[in-house]
Amino acid sequence: APFSNAARVGNLLFISGQIGVIPGTRDFPEGGFDAQAHQVMTNVKNTVEEFGSSMDRVVKCLVMIDDMERWGDFNSIYVQYFPGPKPARSAFGADGLALGALFEVECIAVMPE
Repeated sequence: APFSNAARVGNLLFISGQIGVIPGTRDFPEGGFDAQAHQVMTNVKNTVEEFGSSMDRVVKCLVMIDDMERWGDFNSIYVQYFPGPKPARSAFGADGLALGALFEVECIAVMPE
């Protein structure tokens, strides 16, 4: 794909939009909504950690969700990845996400000093 998973600018890490595919594939996990929600958040976590930061250093997220009727269901999974203070967040309903994904999540994290 013509983009990086993340880009560092100063002490900020900008994580590209992640979808709920199994890493290294274009396949979604079996299990529908919940499985894809966990996978997208795991992909965010893996990217943040791969670049040397952590989920407790995420300060902003943007969530795109295919079905806003399931917003509460997604939130119940999202909060599991941010057990402490939550990042600032924006969200909107989106139709036509990459590969037919149910979610796309992008975040900004602060890098450790």
